[in-house]
Amino acid sequence: MAASGGPEAPAEPLDVACGLENVPVSVWPPGARPGPFQYSPDHVAGPGADADPAEITFPGCSCLARPCTPGTCSCLRHQENYDEEGALRDLGPAARCAWPVFECNALCPCPGRCGNRVVQRGLQRPLQVFRTARKGWGLRTLAPIPRGRFVCEYAGEVLGSSEAQARARRQTEQDPNYLLAVREHVAGGRVLETFVDPARVGNVGRFLNHSCEPNLLMVPVRVDSMVPRLALFAARDIAPGEELSYDYSGRFLNRSAPGDEARPGGGKPRKPCHCGSASCAAVLPYDASLYRSPEGPAPAPGGTG
Repeated sequence: MAASGGPEAPAEPLDVACGLENVPVSVWPPGARPGPFQYSPDHVAGPGADADPAEITFPGCSCLARPCTPGTCSCLRHQENYDEEGALRDLGPAARCAWPVFECNALCPCPGRCGNRVVQRGLQRPLQVFRTARKGWGLRTLAPIPRGRFVCEYAGEVLGSSEAQARARRQTEQDPNYLLAVREHVAGGRVLETFVDPARVGNVGRFLNHSCEPNLLMVPVRVDSMVPRLALFAARDIAPGEELSYDYSGRFLNRSAPGDEARPGGGKPRKPCHCGSASCAAVLPYDASLYRSPEGPAPAPGGTG
């Protein structure tokens, strides 16, 4: 024990992830601390959620004596999802869209080193939450990230549509843009909707800022259930110290569509974009369906995000 009046032991560096990730998530500048929230590396069921994201609903494959390959592994619906280095094979044509990915799950007999288990392994590279000049908190990498590699998830409370709309309407101009709506178009013209809000419960993905020229691409990845993990992959090689970003609209290097200049319901002003890219749209994207009045008609469907 140190003598009274002696020097104090240095404080432990803050780990935003609270020890729940494979690697700690540091904060810059030292001594700074983001606002309070409950850290969870995975989705949690929130108000109105149709399914519990923690529930295992997919059957496992039967690849016990052979590796998981297309044609024999029931989890590989189209082709191999990842290459030998664990990089996502399909970033989409011109990186404008992405196929859904199914990974092997908890009921599969294949080993943990199976090449179809990537996102479920969690963070693999050191990330840092840092204070930006104009965008509040941001997230950057402390190590190089090759193109196609998994970076992190966007995890939080999975909400029902009514709760998502209610939270969106309560937001003020000063509130951060956390609420995310993901729409997946599937066979038969159906649209699967997933609403995620990491404002109260979430992971390191909540610190990602928008960019009109992002270096990350979001891909829905399903592991144990139909509730997708919103996985972010490097869309290009990313250097140490570079801020990580994705397009809040769900587009990727895809210019603003007609009508993007409209305002959310109630005439709320659009929030300014400070991404600093050459093609900056000047305002952040928003999902019009989240701002419709409960009794009002639904607007025309928008893009994913």
